[in-house]
Amino acid sequence: MGFLEEYGREPLDFSVNVNPLGMSPMAAMAASEALALGALYPDIHYRRLRQSVGRHYGIPAEFVIPGNGASDLIWRIAAIKRGQRVLLTAPTFSEYEGALSAFGCKVSYHILTRENNFALTGDVLEKITPELDMFLLCNPNNPTGKTVEQGLLMKILARCRECDVLLWVDECFSGFLDNPQEQLSSYDNLIILQAATKLYAMAGLRLGYAFCAHQKLRDQLWTFGQSWPVSVAAQEAGIAALEDTEYLTRSLSLVSRERERVKKALESVFIEVIGGEANYLFFHTDIPSFQEQLAEKGFLIRGCDSYLGLGDGYYRISLRMPEDNDKLIRAVETLCGA
Repeated sequence: MGFLEEYGREPLDFSVNVNPLGMSPMAAMAASEALALGALYPDIHYRRLRQSVGRHYGIPAEFVIPGNGASDLIWRIAAIKRGQRVLLTAPTFSEYEGALSAFGCKVSYHILTRENNFALTGDVLEKITPELDMFLLCNPNNPTGKTVEQGLLMKILARCRECDVLLWVDECFSGFLDNPQEQLSSYDNLIILQAATKLYAMAGLRLGYAFCAHQKLRDQLWTFGQSWPVSVAAQEAGIAALEDTEYLTRSLSLVSRERERVKKALESVFIEVIGGEANYLFFHTDIPSFQEQLAEKGFLIRGCDSYLGLGDGYYRISLRMPEDNDKLIRAVETLCGA
């Protein structure tokens, strides 16, 4: 049953973590104007899009493989690694396991612990052995909002190279970081996943891209995808979004400011905020039926009990516009008796 059917109204949705400003005006206009080209096939090589993405991220255009959102590329990578041995952290985004399992991959887990605030630590290096084929990291991680410390990430990359293991890093939320990490896309044992879904609020248009310096892997990523995976509208919107620097500046300022403000508000009523370096906060509370009580007040948040390694009391909320965040804060304060 949907929220509307159960509660009789549409929710104020804090479960979907996309840019609170919505789509860039330049991107929306470009997508609208591209409808006039709807009778034409996209460029099958996506040359303009790849050049634009390459310029933005400071990498060669040939390293860029576009996809129909990040999910398309997740499933392509799983198809390439069919039947192989893959290490995941837990908790993390559930679609990885779904795609890998569908292609018969043998998935094992490195469990992130509450004692370390669900941050990745150096003991993961012991799990990277020559018997492994691929290690997948979400950075910053979903739902915990934790990044991998740069020094450890470089050690992981080096260890993967020593053991002939492919490192796959999902950076779909990295654009929201206050201090972005070093771009690693030039390493040949590495695939980086990016998307316009979160930072540019293009979830409905579907645009993602993988970065890969390894020629054979790039060829496989193209081969395992459908022809013309990205529509003309998504391509033009993506190019325009990357050029909208004013929108990006406003977005990052808003998210950074609201992240700190909402975090402090939650902590002031004794809610434990465990992580939040992107555009969402991950927290724990012992308040019974916390998610259900907020739903009754008209708020939809993400319960995290379905994630491997988590249980009751863990939640994730996105950051929205200040007036929406204020409403959620007041509702939480009421539940906490403040």
